[in-house]
Amino acid sequence: MTPKIDCVTVSPEASLELLSPSEVDQLVRQTDPNLFRTFRRCALAVLNTGNVNDNTAEILEEFKDFDIRFIRQARGIKLQLRHAPASAFVDGRMIRGIREQLFSVLRDVIYVTNEIRNSHRFNLATRSGITDAVFHVLRNANVLHKGETNPLVVCWGGHSISRDEYDFTKKVGYELGLRDMNIITGCGPGAMKGPMKGATIGHSKQHIVNRRYIGITEPGIIAAESPNPIVNELVIMPDIEKRLEAFVRTAHGVIVFPGGAGTAEEILYILGLLLHPSNTRMPFPLIFTAAESSASYFDTINEFIQQTLGEQARARYEIIIGDAAQVARSIKSGSDQVFKFRRKHKDAFYFNWKLNVPKELQSPFEPTHDTMRKLNLHKDQPVHLLAANLRRAFSGIVAGNVKEHGIKLIREKGPFELEGDPEIMEPLDKLLRTFVEQNRMKIGEGNYKPCYRVVR
Repeated sequence: MTPKIDCVTVSPEASLELLSPSEVDQLVRQTDPNLFRTFRRCALAVLNTGNVNDNTAEILEEFKDFDIRFIRQARGIKLQLRHAPASAFVDGRMIRGIREQLFSVLRDVIYVTNEIRNSHRFNLATRSGITDAVFHVLRNANVLHKGETNPLVVCWGGHSISRDEYDFTKKVGYELGLRDMNIITGCGPGAMKGPMKGATIGHSKQHIVNRRYIGITEPGIIAAESPNPIVNELVIMPDIEKRLEAFVRTAHGVIVFPGGAGTAEEILYILGLLLHPSNTRMPFPLIFTAAESSASYFDTINEFIQQTLGEQARARYEIIIGDAAQVARSIKSGSDQVFKFRRKHKDAFYFNWKLNVPKELQSPFEPTHDTMRKLNLHKDQPVHLLAANLRRAFSGIVAGNVKEHGIKLIREKGPFELEGDPEIMEPLDKLLRTFVEQNRMKIGEGNYKPCYRVVR
């Protein structure tokens, strides 16, 4: 049983200093149940940093007595927490970094509810409307810094990785920090924490003051991947698709470490973008990297990509094994090309407006047994659309593994079924079996029961 704090009151710091009277009233009276439920879930994840359980349903059950009350005060609100995880406190006081993250969550949940979902300011049925919403959430969170030319490097990879793999992510982060590059990850443990931890040392050695460790997440995944303690800028996007778009719009390069279904989803997302005809000439460094001991991981990924998406996709990324310094040099060189391209085309360095994100990669995908079975996993479609549909397949597997709604569906109706051309399904089945054999689907799961079934 996780130790809990019976009752404590917390005031805002830095990230939520100003609220309008109507916003305060909305929170105190809990007039929007969806806002409150979303905030409670995300707040619990922030307070539960360090928990190694990645089953959202189990976490919510363990803390079903966790409660939040909003108390009105002269300049806004303060929070009264009951039965919060004791690990978020030192001698009865909440750790400052966790407190900042807690109010970052509230900032984003209020903004998304009032300004994105309920205001009708953004037409979320259009590509431009979705991108505009992503921009405004990031701007409201002060992620976008005009005039800053230090590259932001997105690091993707699994939350369930080996010690050797984790240590290598730290080495890469260290080399990035030495070269004055900042880090964006999904904010959780494993390959999301390692690069940030390594970068702190590199930044310190170079006496770099303005260090940025940005974590971008969304309500459906945050309970399974609580923000790691190094994150100093936390952003909650409305859903997984807007989270992925936020990554690529702010990134000047992407590094991918070994991972499971979530990492495969991210790989297919970025390949779906880079394979779109309107993006093929845009520089965007994409590097797959691992320790020497995990070289076979990207052999498997590379084979899967070649068999399903072809050589055109293979040409869009570089594989570097065991050489952290070379990874950093390559991503720095690539980000220099990005800067030159954006300057030439008069595009902002802090937000990639020219990148064409097709609707197939923007529209929220709700994984159910019906939608998973109906996915178009056939060869007779443009390669960027095939990548988008494969991305949805892995998104459904992630939901079935760790998200509350997905876990419930699997429990009630059995595994999702995936069906398509043999030329796609056989490599897909092989890749998924490799993830299971290497314990990459869930933390500490030696007896993982698949939430999917590949139909042949």
